[in-house]
Amino acid sequence: MILSHKEIEEIAAAVTRDFNEFFFGPDTDGRRLPRGTPIDQFAREYLGLNVSFAYLSEDGSICGLTAYTDTEYIVEDRGFQRKIPLHRNEVLMDRNFIEPSQIRKLCGKRRFTLAHECAHQILFQMETDKIREACRRKYSARTAYSLRELKTREDWNEWQANVLGAAILMPQREIDLAVAYYARGRKLVSYDGTYAYWDKVALDMICQQFGVSKTAAVIRLRQLGHLETRPYSEYNDPLEVWA
Repeated sequence: MILSHKEIEEIAAAVTRDFNEFFFGPDTDGRRLPRGTPIDQFAREYLGLNVSFAYLSEDGSICGLTAYTDTEYIVEDRGFQRKIPLHRNEVLMDRNFIEPSQIRKLCGKRRFTLAHECAHQILFQMETDKIREACRRKYSARTAYSLRELKTREDWNEWQANVLGAAILMPQREIDLAVAYYARGRKLVSYDGTYAYWDKVALDMICQQFGVSKTAAVIRLRQLGHLETRPYSEYNDPLEVWA
């Protein structure tokens, strides 16, 4: 299934609107603060996914994966291979996300990873019965797959899952509210990664409000037309004082 960016935005708007009414209740206050999607509750309570954590890769390159049927996969662990069961409607996340010393540091990455896996599940449910059944047969419970092979089989869907995951974490309506509130409706400007003081403050507040990394926020703001890029040669912050 190939979707346009517009179609993905429409899917995200529909599911987040439905979830927000389920989780927050009817939205009757037009003056409320923007809010990011509570992705843990979205995954567990709305999509019915079981989220757990495990050692996924030696180099940390695998952050999460999900399954459409009961299967198992092989992970390399200090030179040994071991099989780990992966059940239908399960999301398995890298255990580094819940290490006490990493929880705060990796919060944005964990939330985006979970949103990405939720997006895979949503996109899978939108496939035809024939395609869903074919996909389940690929991951039969009698076959073990390496993480690399599992990831390769999903490469065709990775872009769509990234875009949908970002749109679920940062719905357009909420980003519009955030820009109106934190940037007073101004378009943010990136001078090759450098920001004037008030734009930097606004960007930091948006990242905190949505629980995302600066990179994820910048990509989303740019997609929605709230951020533009200019060459650094044009940078001029009137609040900077040079000695």
